[in-house]
Amino acid sequence: MTDLLSILVDTYGGIERWKEIRTITARKKFGGVTWPAKGVAGILDDGTVTVSVQEEKAVFTPFLADDQQLTFTPEEVRITGLANREVDVLSQPRKSFEGHSLQTPWNPLQLGYFAGYAMWTYLTEPYSLTLPGVRTEEIGPWREGGQRWRRLAVTYPPALASHSTQQVVYVDPDGLLRRRDYTVDVIGGVPGIHYVEDHDEVDGILVPRTRTVYGRGADNLPQREPVIVSISLEDVVVR
Repeated sequence: MTDLLSILVDTYGGIERWKEIRTITARKKFGGVTWPAKGVAGILDDGTVTVSVQEEKAVFTPFLADDQQLTFTPEEVRITGLANREVDVLSQPRKSFEGHSLQTPWNPLQLGYFAGYAMWTYLTEPYSLTLPGVRTEEIGPWREGGQRWRRLAVTYPPALASHSTQQVVYVDPDGLLRRRDYTVDVIGGVPGIHYVEDHDEVDGILVPRTRTVYGRGADNLPQREPVIVSISLEDVVVR
């Protein structure tokens, strides 16, 4: 583990505490232009998400109906109803985005794939950066908002679904995550800047409650209009 990653993990509760956690659940609200642009507005605006910390899995409740939920894993996205009744399923979901651009609409299962890997990535960081196959390397610092932020280049293995294989996380002088850069491969490689705010301590770990995503310009600065995605969390439970 790199020195910067060790600082980051310690700030967010320490590796031993994270290894004890099975799930993180939160009531979430989504906003931004992505959902209407993709033809899926309203489906995931509100509701509950539960992520499994020790494996890549996320569950959204409700989904399309009050008695249905969606379960995401990298290999499959599944909608089920009462008594585990199967409603719809998409296997090897990443392949379904081949040829997609910013304007290509999504079906509900594709929405679940995107939101599933995104929320798992966000709610399990920085612990997920220590998982087998994830490589990190400190790169040059960045100045923003009057502060010097250290940066960690992250390379995800193929087995973990995320926005892109290569990403960069920014860490402030207090050891807090402040920003994440990536390209969104499933919408044609659009570059994004993702800001992280409003950290709360919940049962021994830090959980950011507010996230905002903007487009990223050639100068590595955010394009503040429009807001691509916004996420707010309430009622966070760690088990």
